[in-house]
Amino acid sequence: MNDDLTLSLTDAELDELDLFLRRHNPEDGPLLDGVHGLLTALMVGPEPARPDEWLPEVLHEPFGDAAEGNRILSLLARLNDSIPMEIEHERYEPILGEVDTDDGDSALSAAGWCHGFAHGINLRAELWETRLEQDQELMQLLGPVVALAIDSGALDTDEPVEPLDEASYDGFLAQLPETVGALAEYWRVHPPTAREQAAAGGAASIEFDVPPGRRGGRWLH
Repeated sequence: MNDDLTLSLTDAELDELDLFLRRHNPEDGPLLDGVHGLLTALMVGPEPARPDEWLPEVLHEPFGDAAEGNRILSLLARLNDSIPMEIEHERYEPILGEVDTDDGDSALSAAGWCHGFAHGINLRAELWETRLEQDQELMQLLGPVVALAIDSGALDTDEPVEPLDEASYDGFLAQLPETVGALAEYWRVHPPTAREQAAAGGAASIEFDVPPGRRGGRWLH
């Protein structure tokens, strides 16, 4: 494995971070899948975000002590830094939740990841909105994310939408790694123009809603 990929957290480290977020985030705070979606959207989007911008969106309680703070901040930094490396080496996989089904089984859920991704888009809403109005290609690239976001309730629509069937849901899930890579490439090749950046000081907001994430289940990577 390329040395860059050693940035990726181990399963034990993901468990550690997952447990911390479950214990310390409020009911509407992101869990590990939501944090991963948020960081992914900021990483592949039109403009990078500094840690002092996204950390307040992730951490909602003070640390117990300096050692705990250093440890959690280190894990979050590595999670963030691993995303572009995994995309570059075509190893990116979204962190997904696992939820109980009506028949007592379990299933993968992109709800938390989509809520996080939607929030990441909203942190750069003006740049996304301006480009989406001008370039249909970007909306097409977002297709799988939009479909899953609508199904999970992270994206509001004006009209009722039928829930995705299992095959369609799984199909969109399978497209997420390629979609994330394509979005990163899109913004790399077509970065925001000076005019778009100048216009980004408004109060525009894409119609993404970020309701409380599902608290049950666990992450899967």
